Amino acid sequence: MEKRKCVGMLHYAAPPVVGGVESVLGHQARLMADAGHQVYILAGRGDQVDERIPFLSIPLADSRHPEILRLKTKLSDGQVPEQFERISEGLFATLSEITKGLDTLIAHNVCSLNKNLPLTAALKRLSGQESSPRLILWHHDLAWTTPRYRAELHDGYPWDLLREDWPEVIQVAVSKPRQRELADLLQVPLERIRVVPNGLNASSFLKLEERTRSFIEKLDLLNAGPLLLLPVRITPRKNIELALHVLAALRSNFPDARLVVTGPLGPHNPANVQYFERLDRLRAELGLNQSVHFLAEMVEEFLPDAVIADFYHLSDALFMPSREEGFGIPVLEAGLAGLPVFCADIPPLRALGGDWASYFSPDGDPVAIAEQVSTRLSDDLSFHLRSQVRKGYTWERIYQEHIVALLDL
Repeated sequence: MEKRKCVGMLHYAAPPVVGGVESVLGHQARLMADAGHQVYILAGRGDQVDERIPFLSIPLADSRHPEILRLKTKLSDGQVPEQFERISEGLFATLSEITKGLDTLIAHNVCSLNKNLPLTAALKRLSGQESSPRLILWHHDLAWTTPRYRAELHDGYPWDLLREDWPEVIQVAVSKPRQRELADLLQVPLERIRVVPNGLNASSFLKLEERTRSFIEKLDLLNAGPLLLLPVRITPRKNIELALHVLAALRSNFPDARLVVTGPLGPHNPANVQYFERLDRLRAELGLNQSVHFLAEMVEEFLPDAVIADFYHLSDALFMPSREEGFGIPVLEAGLAGLPVFCADIPPLRALGGDWASYFSPDGDPVAIAEQVSTRLSDDLSFHLRSQVRKGYTWERIYQEHIVALLDL
């Protein structure tokens, strides 16, 4: 359980303003609030978009404020206007008041770019105050290492604030290349700078249904690789036992391989109950209790089409070992979703999959079939990238692996 902290997030603008850094700030603030922290967003432009997260307006923090733009024009020409210190002192006074009671203040790009140097200078002054919150400087972009900004930068104060290490602060870069750039710029060891990548909200990006999100969370499906989809009812003609044997063999090459069977028990034959019991025993015998997921164990009703469609977008391949099919709609659905198709070589599925699916005998050797799946996926660059994103670049994973530790420093 994280100890509750009071955290401020500072940038020129914040959601609902659209921008890369604004989006990152919004996701981080949401995750901190989800963890029980009190979070405030401090920015020149923006609004409150989450009832848990107050928006505190600091107009002169806006990089597009008219006074800041007038100052920037002169600063870009190498002049430090007399109004600079007045505005910076005003920002310092505002920040001093508004950050009282904060444990941590996270400033995104404010000390990386020259878009509002009075704000940078005010933050530098704040960092030296004994009563100020711990300051984390989060670097997405670096003005001093970006050619398009070079003509706007000059030796001396205040431009040098963007290339000096502030010993009182925690430095964060969004990637290892940016970490190296920043270490060279600040002339500090790499270890001085923490790396916390940006991420994405997989559920939102894929537009997943609330029910699907619940399955993902309960079954930890984002850590699967590959995730095989078997969207069929639980009935003997679907030959699901072969899928279990294949998965067991596949896990020798892919330890995180999982299988999701989305359908309920077949409704017309009481023997389907005994069939499911045999599958359940086989799952335990093969050591697959945490790797084979029958959604029928979690819900009694039929799942909506929208949830089934979600699994096509979430999965890495369709696996259909059926002995009999009248048609084979999942092959079409997988084709539309862009999934590799591995299916039994029976006429209905061959007619749909043509030369674009991978086939095996429904009585085939599970080890050989697993090798067939492994070979194709091993050569699939999209699969590897998708797995890497799911496992390492969701905001939830980034928060747990990186941001929790930062807040505890």
